[in-house]
Amino acid sequence: MIGYTLGSYFFRRYASITAWNFVGIGILIFIVTFAEVSSRSAGLPGYSTQWALSLAALQTPIILLQAVPFIGLIAAMATLISLNRKYELVVARAAGVSAWQFLTPIAFGSFVFGVLAVGLLNPLAAHGFSRAQSLETEVRGAKTTANSEAEQWIKQRSGDEETVIGASAVLNGGQVLVRPTFFRIDSEGRIAERLDAERAFLRDGFWELTTVARRRGTAAAEHLVSVQVPTNLRAEFVGEQLTRPEATSIYALPGKIEVAHSFGLRANAFATHFHSLVVLPVLLVAMTLIAATVSMRFTRMGQSATVILGGVLAGFLLYVVSVLVKAFGSAGVVPPVVAAWTPVVVAMFYGVTFLLYKEDG
Repeated sequence: MIGYTLGSYFFRRYASITAWNFVGIGILIFIVTFAEVSSRSAGLPGYSTQWALSLAALQTPIILLQAVPFIGLIAAMATLISLNRKYELVVARAAGVSAWQFLTPIAFGSFVFGVLAVGLLNPLAAHGFSRAQSLETEVRGAKTTANSEAEQWIKQRSGDEETVIGASAVLNGGQVLVRPTFFRIDSEGRIAERLDAERAFLRDGFWELTTVARRRGTAAAEHLVSVQVPTNLRAEFVGEQLTRPEATSIYALPGKIEVAHSFGLRANAFATHFHSLVVLPVLLVAMTLIAATVSMRFTRMGQSATVILGGVLAGFLLYVVSVLVKAFGSAGVVPPVVAAWTPVVVAMFYGVTFLLYKEDG
């Protein structure tokens, strides 16, 4: 077995390189996000530099969480390449230490990095994502970066009347809708009225709409301070239907999924997101094995750029496949567990098989 001193040394080298990469990429993401927010919002009435800095800081953790697999891959490759360049791996292997033995502390370090990302960074990212939505609506109204793709819609029934509700942003777990639109449909299936509001607050048994423009037929819009629309919806249901899974931390996701099941919903998007977070530490171990396949071979003049590029492309391919299969899981095409675990298990088998072939013949 590899000695404790040597194993802890490899672990510390990986941890140090990972920390520097994490901080450096985090600063880069913050700068780019701040520049992008400033360029989009500088002309708006409520814009200020402090607002842009706050919004960039809130959006940075969720972008950084998405970059964690690449940080793990780059850190593993950099660790192995630096150990090779200083002949430390050569000496270790000459002393009878196998590749499996000195890869173990690095793989363990990547697993710990994944656990920290899921346990600490994910709740921070989810809170920042929700807070960023609220902060951005103060200046940009409903058109936030998190929801600029399309409005989301749900339908409720109250007696003989149906109401179709759309909103561009959802705050406080489904209790507040930003710039909502309510289409009230009568018993004959015709649109009785349209309500456009600044905000809609879910109260006990009704929606409270503020700053409302009401339209009926071809008549001119009627402007009202407040309108109440009866409802039997609960905030959990509204949040389940309109909130993105990324706005929920891993600790709250099981409760969200259970609530969805209680409403008869499948909650595929939330379940797939939950399993993708659970599998993240294993994904980083798979990234480490991929890095080992291209970074352990000693060359006198250093690693070939083509070999390093091959490792980066292999890691990128794994990430793309993971995202693609995750989309299938969110759409209900495949079970969420299968969608989250299949690419990672395949990558693990690939890395282990390659190393077995190279090391053990």
